[in-house]
Amino acid sequence: MAAEWLEESSRGPHWLGFLADASDLLAGTLDPDMVPAIIAQVVVPRLSSWCAVYTSDNSGPLRLVYLWHADEARIDGLREQLTDMDVDAADTRVTSLIHLPESQVLAVPLTARGRSLGMMCLGRPDRFPDEVIQFAEDIGRRAALAMDNARLYAQQAAANRALQRSLLPPNEPEVPGLDYGVIYEPAGEVNEVGGDFYDLFKAGDDSWRFAIGDVCGTGPEAAAVTGLARHTLRLLAREGYGVAAVLGRLNQAILEEGERARFLTLLHGDITPVPDGLEVRLVSAGHPEALRLKPSGHVEAVTTPQSLLGVFHEVVFEADTVHLDHGDVLLAVTDGVTERRSGGRLLDDDGGLAKLLAECAGLSARAVAERIRRGAAEFASEPSADDLAIVVLRAR
Repeated sequence: MAAEWLEESSRGPHWLGFLADASDLLAGTLDPDMVPAIIAQVVVPRLSSWCAVYTSDNSGPLRLVYLWHADEARIDGLREQLTDMDVDAADTRVTSLIHLPESQVLAVPLTARGRSLGMMCLGRPDRFPDEVIQFAEDIGRRAALAMDNARLYAQQAAANRALQRSLLPPNEPEVPGLDYGVIYEPAGEVNEVGGDFYDLFKAGDDSWRFAIGDVCGTGPEAAAVTGLARHTLRLLAREGYGVAAVLGRLNQAILEEGERARFLTLLHGDITPVPDGLEVRLVSAGHPEALRLKPSGHVEAVTTPQSLLGVFHEVVFEADTVHLDHGDVLLAVTDGVTERRSGGRLLDDDGGLAKLLAECAGLSARAVAERIRRGAAEFASEPSADDLAIVVLRAR
């Protein structure tokens, strides 16, 4: 029956349909651990009784990563047999035949972009017809390309996750009299570095600084501006510059990046504990306004809108001073919250964020941050297409 199918498919449309289905399955995943399983499921039982997929890392020895048999009860016994098969002796550049007891093994190299990624071994009790060998070689080429794409994607995703982590605060300090909560959620594809960031750090003996910002765009260019902003804020704070002066110098530093520069909205503040709460001096550079929540549930905006960074050379920033009594909450978010869209409405239309914050009276800072995050997530049914950052400061 198998021979009749192969004879028919070599003359008719089934051959092309089989290869098209195999290509769709292989192209449908970017998970490198899934590709070997898909390879085996494609070829068994159409081309062979069983399939073993071997891979190698950095030209190392081949190792078995997936094994499949048309008769699942025979997989364990086959695995023992394969331990005696010297796959490393096979030429990974060309298709070759290997013999096992009761099986003929077709070893098909998995090569993509000039690199050997491993080997696909197909086994059957009788000889391999030429048509099957041609099928196997074609699938091997497609499988190797899918495997290489998945590996490259995984490597890029891992590198960007590491880069994203490097752009977030290395630690969160203890601040006398301050209860705080922060949330950061990047959006989009896993291989994109988000443009939102936040920071909270010690600036002097009795003062601390916080920042929340949004760089225009995503990817390495946005990450470069994010890194520049975080390091500039920390360095100038330790040298004693006030928040307004820091933003002025950061604006110049971004403009000096030339074509690599990106617009940046930023809310930057200085926190000083005082006997009756916290004294906060802050500057909002083109950023969504900061809101203060009183224990009574009253909410008000406490920042003066000023120019975003990276646009104008001659900009003078001025700091607003905000006092937080015990129990007061200061909320700062990026536009991933305020511009969360549901149809033609934004979350912050008609003061939506303030209304959401008013429901948080009496909650801890972390609970407020989580309530705002949940409110943004529930505002629309579809996943967010924008990064999201939330910083909540509460005077104890």
